[in-house]
Amino acid sequence: MRVLVTGGAGFIGSHVIDALRAHGHEPVVYDVREDPTADVRDPAAVTRALAGVDAVCHQAAMVGLGNGVADAADYISHNDLGTAVLLTAMADAGVRRLVLAGSMVVYGEGRYACPRHGVVRPGPRVVADLSAGRFEPPCPRCGAALSPGLVGEDAPVDPRNVYATTKLAQEHLAGAWARVTGCRAVSLRYHNVYGPRMPRDTPYAGVASFFRSALARGEAPRVFEDGRQLRDFVHVRDVAAANVAALENGGPTGVLTVYNTGSGEPRTVGEMARALAAATGGPEPVVTGEYRLGDVRHITADSARLRAELGWKPQVRLEDGMREFAEE
Repeated sequence: MRVLVTGGAGFIGSHVIDALRAHGHEPVVYDVREDPTADVRDPAAVTRALAGVDAVCHQAAMVGLGNGVADAADYISHNDLGTAVLLTAMADAGVRRLVLAGSMVVYGEGRYACPRHGVVRPGPRVVADLSAGRFEPPCPRCGAALSPGLVGEDAPVDPRNVYATTKLAQEHLAGAWARVTGCRAVSLRYHNVYGPRMPRDTPYAGVASFFRSALARGEAPRVFEDGRQLRDFVHVRDVAAANVAALENGGPTGVLTVYNTGSGEPRTVGEMARALAAATGGPEPVVTGEYRLGDVRHITADSARLRAELGWKPQVRLEDGMREFAEE
């Protein structure tokens, strides 16, 4: 297949390009980093790029938590308007397969169970609790301690910042496109992706990148809260392989199919920082107790559907991936 990869010069997109080539496909890079005219918001440019294309892997997006609502218009323009322009052009060109770079941020907090009330959904954490070092969200009904668990694709969504809201809107747009055209659309809800080519020291870099930069300066990584917040760190090559699997799978038409894309091995942020410090031979992480109000406490994936339906399986262990990441 000839596959247009929007954002194909970026961190994840460049690995998708590599994976597509390795599987015998013909990837086409569409990215403003390589060509300033390659903007997904430009209908004429997108239409030209889609000529002769069989499928699209849509990786282009403005990412990160952002600055409250001050940059909301930029996020909506890049992520949602860009996706709408792309989907319109795909419908006109008869391109019938889409793989969308989704995100676990659409869930908000992860899955929690109360010993008395079963599965519950805690509300956003409050400043008073965070400032006092009470980082775990309590049961919203009785205040009891909760047990975190894996989030499935059928969990309710609860985007808690502008970026998360735009990622959910992208899925809704893709679903509408699939229903109207009868085409195939897949959203891969990425969890915490890390690995080679990850951006350094930008507002959009992941926590692993910030820790690596600190260690490169000879400084200890600064871990927020108590370091026990759970995440699912998944290697970028495994994410790229998931894109190829989603592209090659027939799948249902006329609907959006959603897959969590994570390692399936929840780790704490503190564990990740220690693994990276060990890989670099640098100083041990420092747990600061600081917090960001927009952060969630625990969010980890149940990727069983992706494994079962597409035959995908992550290959890179965290410790191995962190050694490679540290040496880049």
